[in-house]
Amino acid sequence: MQQSGHLLMIEPVNFGFNEETAINNAFQVNTNENVQQRALQEFNDLVKLLRDHKIEVTVIPDTAEPFTPDSIFPNNWISFHEDGSVFLYPMFAANRRAERNPAILEMLKQQFIVSAVTDLSKYEEQHLFLEGTGSMVLDRDNRIAYACISSRTDTGLLNEFCRMANYSAISFFAKDLYGVDVYHTNVMMCIAGRFAVVCLDSIKDDAERKAVVRSLTATHKEIIDISIPQMNCFAGNMLQLKNSDNESLLVMSSQAYRSLTEEQLGRLEKYNRIIHAPLDTIESAGGGSARCMMAEIFNKKR
Repeated sequence: MQQSGHLLMIEPVNFGFNEETAINNAFQVNTNENVQQRALQEFNDLVKLLRDHKIEVTVIPDTAEPFTPDSIFPNNWISFHEDGSVFLYPMFAANRRAERNPAILEMLKQQFIVSAVTDLSKYEEQHLFLEGTGSMVLDRDNRIAYACISSRTDTGLLNEFCRMANYSAISFFAKDLYGVDVYHTNVMMCIAGRFAVVCLDSIKDDAERKAVVRSLTATHKEIIDISIPQMNCFAGNMLQLKNSDNESLLVMSSQAYRSLTEEQLGRLEKYNRIIHAPLDTIESAGGGSARCMMAEIFNKKR
């Protein structure tokens, strides 16, 4: 099942520019004041948009302590799977590790059946990181994990996840216009049921690029290629969902939507309706967008 109809989203309390993550997130910009207030409004507007389109959203407010400025991006520390399993992930930035709040998982266990919890956070002690479905873009139907390798995505840990979750890995390196590693795979790639959005220009190695194309073609995905400037507008950071009417929806930010051409939008709209919301503050200060804010829940309800 590639598309979920239920999301976990964390309401921000101390959202802001995180100097620890800015070290290797070229998308972040140190913006002006009132960032928390503006980010909270954007968050609430996105939640309303999703609920208005019949997507279930479990919202859990963050707490003021400990200080977790990036808690709005839960998909980096937790992932949910159809067999009832949950994975917890090792995080690059020390001030993000407190986002793995046991109380959040306990709340979710009251609503959903959790068969097993695999905690990979111990690898932080070895300075090895794998930041959930930011580091990996999962083709859940074909059990393939696509990952661009960076300081936040370790090849060994990627292979360890694949071994435990019964996935195969397709790894590669992705660079921006300045030759800087793309920090998370989900800013340059989206896997949906019948298509894939990917910034092929960011994969500089010809063999690696061909391997990604070959895998996507073999799994019958229409490849919708985006440019690096479009990637910088978070056009790769989108997520396909299925609402309670069994309708497929593609969620993205308004900036991402505006960056797409009419031809690209037409190809996407063959498969799903597109919904979008302004996330300018979250994108600039946090360096993440719509997909990063949504952790899909595939576990069955109690």
